[in-house]
Amino acid sequence: MTAIRSALFQVAFHVVTLLYMLALLPALPFISRQTLWRIGVLGWVRAVAVLLRVLVGIRAEVTGTEHIPEGPLLIAAKHQSAWETLALLPYFSDPAFILKRELMRIPIFGWFAAKARMIPVDRSAGSAALKAMTRAARAEIAGGRQILIFPEGTRRPPGAPPAYKFGVAHLYASLGVPCLPVALNSGLYWPRRALNFRPGTIKVEFLPALPPGLRREEFLARMEREIETASDRLLAEGRAALAEAPGTGREG
Repeated sequence: MTAIRSALFQVAFHVVTLLYMLALLPALPFISRQTLWRIGVLGWVRAVAVLLRVLVGIRAEVTGTEHIPEGPLLIAAKHQSAWETLALLPYFSDPAFILKRELMRIPIFGWFAAKARMIPVDRSAGSAALKAMTRAARAEIAGGRQILIFPEGTRRPPGAPPAYKFGVAHLYASLGVPCLPVALNSGLYWPRRALNFRPGTIKVEFLPALPPGLRREEFLARMEREIETASDRLLAEGRAALAEAPGTGREG
């Protein structure tokens, strides 16, 4: 049954995503980025949340929203699943994702990402990519936006050893804004590189923001420690819940 529900969600997710993009495509050259955000992105995210709840039985429990500062901000989130690439968005007023450049080349999707002024990174370009990312992030921060980055660069299995990159510390030092760490356990329910979803409650925790001005090494150590400590706790809670629920399958 879980496999059937997971397959139904995959089909529904891609159909809904395509319908949203096709509906807005004729207006894309004319609408503002803010209108695209309100009508397109937020509507799409809410529709996917309904699909997850109805078809797969996945809900979300979010705590720590009182820690989200107003104004320009760097958001550093744990990355275990595709879930957080969309579900975190509604909690911020005007976020810009840092994403790999290849995604911008996907027809239609890439056009929407460009309109939303997401920040592409060419991972093969080394230090040049870091400089380009920083320039683009500074421009968006100057406009009052929030920059959302996954410091490990790619999805990691739940419980895998952390692999934080120094690029987030460089970005933090360059932007001069607070950094909001985000812990989660989404990989238990929407596993990376897996087709089967597990019903349950994804837990997300916004942690107290780190102030600007810390030394890079101190910032990186504190950010990693706080995200990993909280994520390990959320993973333990999620694993206990899965163990008590019959028929959810083996964890990823």
